[in-house]
Amino acid sequence: MPQLNLHLTEEFEEALDELMRLRQIRTKSEAVRWAVLSAAERERRRRAPTEFSKWLGLGHREPENPSPRFRSDDDLWG
Repeated sequence: MPQLNLHLTEEFEEALDELMRLRQIRTKSEAVRWAVLSAAERERRRRAPTEFSKWLGLGHREPENPSPRFRSDDDLWG
């Protein structure tokens, strides 16, 4: 496995310690690996096009309102 040497600022080291505490990570190297992989995954998701075809039919999965205020769309705008 390749090795990476870092010179940490005090602020970075405090943030790394907090990450380790919050995620219950035992070593700094494991915390840095987790942070880099997590950031890469977030960026991958951010750049990926949204797949709207998965949204088709979502409205039909919910039950209809048993007592709607309007009988139809025409009543809504009338």
